[in-house]
Amino acid sequence: MAMPEADLSGYTVAVPEARELDVFAAMLERRGAVPLRCPLVAIHDAPDPAPVLDWLRWFSDGGCDDLVLLTGEGLRRLLRCIEMHAPEMHDPFVAALGGVRTITRGPKPGRVLRTLGLRPGIVAEQPTTAGVIATLSREALAGRRVGVQLYGTEPNRPLIDFLTGAGAEVHTVAPYVYADAAEAERVEALIGALAGGEVDAIAFTSMAQVARLFRVARAADREAELRTGLERCTVAAVGPVVADTLREHGVEVDAMPGEAFFLKPLTSAIATLLADQQAPDPTDD
Repeated sequence: MAMPEADLSGYTVAVPEARELDVFAAMLERRGAVPLRCPLVAIHDAPDPAPVLDWLRWFSDGGCDDLVLLTGEGLRRLLRCIEMHAPEMHDPFVAALGGVRTITRGPKPGRVLRTLGLRPGIVAEQPTTAGVIATLSREALAGRRVGVQLYGTEPNRPLIDFLTGAGAEVHTVAPYVYADAAEAERVEALIGALAGGEVDAIAFTSMAQVARLFRVARAADREAELRTGLERCTVAAVGPVVADTLREHGVEVDAMPGEAFFLKPLTSAIATLLADQQAPDPTDD
């Protein structure tokens, strides 16, 4: 018998998510929570498709031996670039994709591969850059041509330096960029709500959200206020990459899914923690 879902009635949860904002908000509302929507960043196609198309031609022409897919969004954006600018490249790209060894950072790239009838060759032991490096450290990489799909425009120097140090020839592609999804005034209003104790939990789903929140806080000279607000509420991260980013900013992470790093397990992790905090201590008289 399925366990009943923990109730979030009476709780306000800040939702910085943008791409799946409505989905995430609906999950929280079904549990009784009030979502406070403030999308911090949005994802857009690379403003100049030319470098992406050059990389796609190199890949489709058989220039690659291994392909590191860091995000599912990245593979979707590569396919979108082909659809918008070079539809004749679709079949050669998918054929090349099926002929290389793919290395996925987490489950999301694998899900996109399966829509193409493909499966990942290697799945990182942990869904982080460090996990990809640890997994590939057991592979012979010298002389291999490795494509790396980046997240945003982050160059991911640790991964690139590891690959080049192992003797690989590395070709990176950045098929999407992050952009501000809310005016600074709205972000400042979120900071005020956090500091004022109006928010019970905040759920981060990307590194870029954390960076944007702190960037706005510093620009408005409200970083101390933001830190106070984050200390007052439950801070949740969708997975270890986001959790590590929060810790790098000096923020304690209270809730995170144990294994599956998606919105539904994130919602459950928040609900379980808040329910545990509310439950009476059985040792009390």
